[in-house]
Amino acid sequence: MILLTGVTGTVGRLVARSLTTAEPVRVLARDPRRAAAYAGPGTEVVGGDFGEPASLAAALAGVRAAFLVTSDPLAPAHDEHFVTAARRAGVHHVVKLSARAVTEPDADDLITRWQRNAEELLRASGLAWTLLRPRAFMSNTLRWAPSIRAEGVVRAFHGASPNATVDPRDIAEVAALALTGAVLPGRAHSLTGPAAISAAEQVAVLSGLLRRPLRLVELTREQAYAGLSARLPRPVAEALLESAVRQGAGAKARVEPTVRTLLGRPARPYRAWARDHLAAFGDG
Repeated sequence: MILLTGVTGTVGRLVARSLTTAEPVRVLARDPRRAAAYAGPGTEVVGGDFGEPASLAAALAGVRAAFLVTSDPLAPAHDEHFVTAARRAGVHHVVKLSARAVTEPDADDLITRWQRNAEELLRASGLAWTLLRPRAFMSNTLRWAPSIRAEGVVRAFHGASPNATVDPRDIAEVAALALTGAVLPGRAHSLTGPAAISAAEQVAVLSGLLRRPLRLVELTREQAYAGLSARLPRPVAEALLESAVRQGAGAKARVEPTVRTLLGRPARPYRAWARDHLAAFGDG
């Protein structure tokens, strides 16, 4: 049996859709009713919480491989609880969604340290493991949708700096291969798009597809932090701002060939992602 976590999130829901296997699939979620909307036919949906080890033990019973997505850097015990429960349940292989920055010595923000420590925990567990280390998701630009629809404006910090953003669908396809054994465990995979692209260039792509002018407004550091801290806990907002500053210094522009190597086709470019999600920005 394969267990999926994070199915109400960006990548997890795509893994649930792209996973093709005769093996039984189970989904773990805090809200099973919400998760059921993303589960495939015949998929078992169970309730559970990373903060409640007993619920994890029940969900992992009989599981061979698991897809692990934790999302709260202020709750590092979540990874520990899951890995401990997986080991006790006899799970063979854990595929973990991590981040590209964990390998970069100059990245020392809260989120990167959290992911780095979680990777080390999994590698030391005795379980077979696969680490997926994507660069920023192309889908992060969905945050621009309200201001694009209302004003034709995108507000961004370091708008000219490139980031080798990756289509979440590519991450999900790699995860599905790892879960079904088509990608061997014991390796970490850095996942990027086919080219580094700046916010300004993404705005230009959206403008062309929408066939209307869009304007990029460059945020100051203070404005960027104010926007982050308005919707996130202060330590997380500070970590994301540190990460953005690193991007401004060129730290996120490197492109990796991993998607092409593992999937046998080029990574999807931002234009393809944007075209497939254009309705969110006001088309149609």
